[in-house]
Amino acid sequence: MRSIFGAILLIFLISIAVSSSATDTKSEEEKVSAEMKKNIPADRVKNIDDLYQKWLKVQAGKSKAILVDIRTEAEFNSGHIQDSNNIDSGHVYTIPGKWADPETEMWVFCRTANRAIYFVGTMYKYGYKNVYLVDRGIVGWAEKGYPLVNTYLGEIRVTKYDKKLKETYAFRENK
Repeated sequence: MRSIFGAILLIFLISIAVSSSATDTKSEEEKVSAEMKKNIPADRVKNIDDLYQKWLKVQAGKSKAILVDIRTEAEFNSGHIQDSNNIDSGHVYTIPGKWADPETEMWVFCRTANRAIYFVGTMYKYGYKNVYLVDRGIVGWAEKGYPLVNTYLGEIRVTKYDKKLKETYAFRENK
């Protein structure tokens, strides 16, 4: 009986330790994200309508701004803003090799803004001075009904964004 009670007590203590460390890591991540966001000047955080207006200027040849979509290749291929550049969020270190001028105007976005905060915060640490963080990312763009292009279909419009949509994966041997 004592060994059962001891085992239960041990499991209870381990579960408390694990749950408190999980809470601590989430809390620490939020702190790090807030620190990264402090690197970004407040006037450099823009909304979807600002991005749309900038995109129109780029399309018309009135702006040389670089639009940087930092989602994964698969996310990008499923639907992206026409003429945007795709650089995976983990590859911020490649930016100086692509655009060395710290005055280069860049508008950075991801799916929502979480990855973009880290990416843009790091770019400011690198010394870039003209980088914009787009709040709400592709989700906000799609919800506004702005056009996207799909690598395989051409221009598309998302009529309903559903982040909970999960498809069943079908294995295909004949790739």
